[in-house]
Formats: sequence, structure tokens, C-alpha cells
Amino acid sequence: MARGVEPGLGRASALAIAPELCLIDRQPALEHAALVDIATWAGRFTPAISLAPPNAVLLEVEACLRLFGGLAPLGQQIIQEIEELGFRARLAIAQTPLAARWLARFGCGDDASAPLAGRLDALPLIALAEGTPVGPDSLDLLTGTGHATLGEVRRLPRHGLARRHAQAVTNAIDRAYGHIPDPCPWFQPPERYLSRLPLPTPSDQVDTLLFGARRLLAGLAGWLDARQAGIERFTLVLEFERNSRTPEAPLEIVLGTLSRDMQRCQLLAREHLNQSHLPAPVDALRLTADEPRPLAPPDGDLFHGDDGQQGDGGLLLATLRARLGDRAVRCLAPHPDHRPEKAWRWAEPQPPERGRPLPSSLPSSPRPLWLLPEPRPIPAPPPWTLLTGPERIESGWWDGPEATVRRDYFVARSQDGGLAWVFRDRAEPHGWYLHGHFA
Repeated sequence: MARGVEPGLGRASALAIAPELCLIDRQPALEHAALVDIATWAGRFTPAISLAPPNAVLLEVEACLRLFGGLAPLGQQIIQEIEELGFRARLAIAQTPLAARWLARFGCGDDASAPLAGRLDALPLIALAEGTPVGPDSLDLLTGTGHATLGEVRRLPRHGLARRHAQAVTNAIDRAYGHIPDPCPWFQPPERYLSRLPLPTPSDQVDTLLFGARRLLAGLAGWLDARQAGIERFTLVLEFERNSRTPEAPLEIVLGTLSRDMQRCQLLAREHLNQSHLPAPVDALRLTADEPRPLAPPDGDLFHGDDGQQGDGGLLLATLRARLGDRAVRCLAPHPDHRPEKAWRWAEPQPPERGRPLPSSLPSSPRPLWLLPEPRPIPAPPPWTLLTGPERIESGWWDGPEATVRRDYFVARSQDGGLAWVFRDRAEPHGWYLHGHFA
């Protein structure tokens, strides 16, 4: 623009003024995808959304003004959060969709208290071609007769415009000024979230990749807010340069619980990126998420007595798995087997949940927290040290004679005053064994 290149110039004219000018072809498919991303994100403000290609999204916000504190706070929040998506927007508020689109494109549309007719009358004539079938011939006709604003055109006789094949002009004005209905089809957000962000330059720096991931996660947050739902995992795909042997690398990020907390997502994304070996600079980022589920409101007492000290076990598990790997983090789970050494299994970590009932396979008799790897032979304990028992366990015949156990278990007090779990083998020679200690 400093050299004199302006919008509307032809390609040859622009290159004649600035021969070093770098020209990039428009990509309408990517522009439409960006418009869909914005509309999907805008679902966090209202479910009544319409697309107005190629460059506008319409929101019907009358029903949600009290939720956001009025028009001014809502507009400020929309402008602030859309910048986090990497876009710049002009906001306009009007009683009709076409008027809001014209005011956002060609005028100052934030003064919603002013009469609509006065705001539209001052707009330039070119606004008639925005979102309407009004063609260049009609605009040339109006310009040739000395008209420059919508107010001047609105005062023209309608029958004169009709005789000059300018009926589209009167229809557009009637739609914008609210004289005839102007229904718009509702936008339906996608069932599966998918967004892609090309990076300005290929990079292998974690901070740069995380900055791009934040922009993608901002769109994901709007998609989830509109559904009042959460996800348990999402996939961040790193697309490498075209000459790389590895075209892309997916990072499966498990949140550890059903959530739509974007700070949690960013933290775990950073952990995965720090642990990832990049074979080449990353050229683009892609984020996918599906299977959203309704998210219940957070439970807590009336006065928040825990002061947030309860912690987040699911986040701890997810962070450990991101740093150490999925196979490095395991937990114990009960297994329906009466033999103590067979009554547990390694299992995938599960996020702790309040009020989760204990598995029905847990025995009713006490079990020690510390179970020895193998029962250890001990002398026969004195009778007065046996506090409870016997609990007879005879099981394992299906695994063969060597795996079959026949034992009588007791809770005994040891010489140092602790509680031990001992048993007497019912098979010859009826020896005594120590099997565990109670905490």
C-alpha cells in the first residue's frame, strides 16, 4: 500500500507499480473452512447462527443478552476471544441480518441505540452488492444518476427502478430495513471437531507449536461449550514439511477425565510436545476430537470447604502418562479370585471419581495393604496372638493341583505390636506362613 498498490487493481497493474510484489492465489476452500471454524466457535454464545459467505457470520443474540450482561459486554467478549483464534473481526448490531452485515462491512455498527434507518441511510451505494443479487449494472445505473448513499436510493420511486430492471435493489433495501422477512438457514455445527492451522514458517520449537495449539484449542472450547459437553481425549497431528520422510505424527492426548478445561488441554499438550522427537520442522497443526459427552456441573459443598485442596487425580495420571509413557503408569484392580496372590491384576489407570462404589468382588474380611510376593514360613504363633479367624480359603482347582490352595487365615499380633496376616496350610505338614502386614 505504501507503493501505491490498492485493492481493486489488476494483476498487471499491481506488478507494474511494485515488480517485487509477492502474489498469492486465494483459496476459497480454506476461507470457507475458516468461516465454519468461527461459526462453530460462536456456538458458545448462542445456538442461533447463520453463515453469510464469504466473510460474515450472523448471530441472533437477543435471547442470551442477560447471560452475558448486555450488548456491550457481549460484543467485547466476542472481539477479544475471536482474536485468540487468530482472526480480526468487525462487529455490528442491527435488527435485521442484512443490515448487520452491511454495517459491519461499510459502517459503524456498534451504536445499536440509534434508529436503524438513519444508520443505513449513510452507507455507500456499494453496500447493495453485499449479500444480495444486485449486480454491477444496477450499481452503475444508480451511480450514473448521481446517487451515492442508500438513503438517496431509498427515496427514489419504486416503479422507476422496476422499469429499469432494478427490482433487486428494492428487495435488498426492504430486507435490510425490515420491511419484508429475511430468513436465514441455521448453521449446524459438525458432529466431529476438525481444525487445521498452517504455520507461518516451519518450526520445531515447542513454544511455537504450543502457540498454534492454543489457537486450535480455543476453537475446540467453543465447540464443546455449544454442546455443554466434554471429551476424554483429543488428537493433535503434527504435519511435517513436504520433503520429510515422515508426513505427519499424531499425538493422542488423554485428559484423564471428562473435561473441557482448555488449561488442562494446554498443559498436557505441552508435556506431549516436550517428549516428542520431531524428525523435521512442523509445517501445520491439525486437531481432531469426537465423542463429546454431556458434562455434569462440578460437585462440591455449599461453602467450598475444601478450598480446592482436594486435588485432581485424573490430571496427575494424565501428566505422568504424557511424561513416562502409557505403559509406564499402571494401577491395581481387584480380580474375582479367592486366592490372595491371584485376587488382583494390572489395569489401565482410571481417573478417581467421587462416590464410585467398591467392586463387588472385594471380600468382606480384612485384607492387608502389604501382601508379600510369596508366603514366608514362620513358627506356629501362640494362640493368644491370634485375634480373628480362621477364614478358610480353598480355591484354584481349575488351575491344576499345584495352584490349589487350602488355607486357614488369621489376623495375628506380631512381637513388635503390628498386625499380620498369617495362615495355616491344611495340607501336610500343616505349616504356618506369614502372607502380609496391615498398615
